[in-house]
Amino acid sequence: MFRIGPYNIDSRVILAPMAGVTDRPFRQLCREMGAGLVVSEMVTADKRLWHTRKSSFRLDHRGEAEPRSIQIAGGDPEMLAEAARLNVENGAQIIDINMGCPAKKVCNKAAGSALLRDETLVEEILHAVVGAVEVPVTLKIRTGWCPDSRNGVRIAKMAQSAGIAALAVHGRTRADKYQGQAEYDTIARIRDAISIPLFANGDIDSPEKASQVLAHTGADAVMIGRAAQGRPWLLGQIDQYLRNGELRPDPTPDEQHRILRQHLDALHQFYGEYLGVRIARKHLGWYLQSCGNDQDFRQRFNQLETASDQLAAVDQYFVQRRNAA
Repeated sequence: MFRIGPYNIDSRVILAPMAGVTDRPFRQLCREMGAGLVVSEMVTADKRLWHTRKSSFRLDHRGEAEPRSIQIAGGDPEMLAEAARLNVENGAQIIDINMGCPAKKVCNKAAGSALLRDETLVEEILHAVVGAVEVPVTLKIRTGWCPDSRNGVRIAKMAQSAGIAALAVHGRTRADKYQGQAEYDTIARIRDAISIPLFANGDIDSPEKASQVLAHTGADAVMIGRAAQGRPWLLGQIDQYLRNGELRPDPTPDEQHRILRQHLDALHQFYGEYLGVRIARKHLGWYLQSCGNDQDFRQRFNQLETASDQLAAVDQYFVQRRNAA
């Protein structure tokens, strides 16, 4: 389909990096469901914080399929370059630079999409990170800082000149956060300006929408973020539709049961019971939005304190759904 450095990516569907969502269990599930590439939660470039529990989980890539893409976030070129080198030593095969996150706690540290205000610093960061590692470096940006400052085309040209191997663009500015509708005209202009692989991101929540966005922008792939929460099968549905125009139906209740159970069990195994049980609660909430939205069950589930009780509750929930069908 397209290449990132030495890696052939055989699906035009990529899982976007999302803090608190795209941990190792979810990435592995999404690869299994049809994503051609998955990107880790962002890891801070400040290695002094890597001893924290949060960073230790985000730096764990054991058992993941290749290529392993790790996103780093920060605002200091030397610190980002060092973080890139250390992540490669830890198994990263692609380094992704975060210049797209709109969160205040990231932007207030002059990182994420806040960097788009300082094109000189952007260029320094790109050259520093690309020069620091032998593996491909990719970049994720927004279309600009605000609607009056859509500098995405200039940033894209800068990225290509610096040796960035692929570019993902969310069709909103930082000021837009996640409000309103994503726009794809800027992504189309970026496509006209660069030749490296380009990924379109923002509000892509169906196979038909993915096809429309690719046709409008000329991008090489779509990057799916929030729409995959609770619907990891969406990635495979989009992949199949882009390949042959076939619309794959949503999983049956039995298939949803298997997928959810597999995901929860992986969370319990990865994080341990105490933390895994708590992280499972938010994922269960997302799944329920796509398969029933039973708020009573969600409330009961959130009171459970053990992995075995959570799995038993999920089993019972799907038995009741089958009996009621």
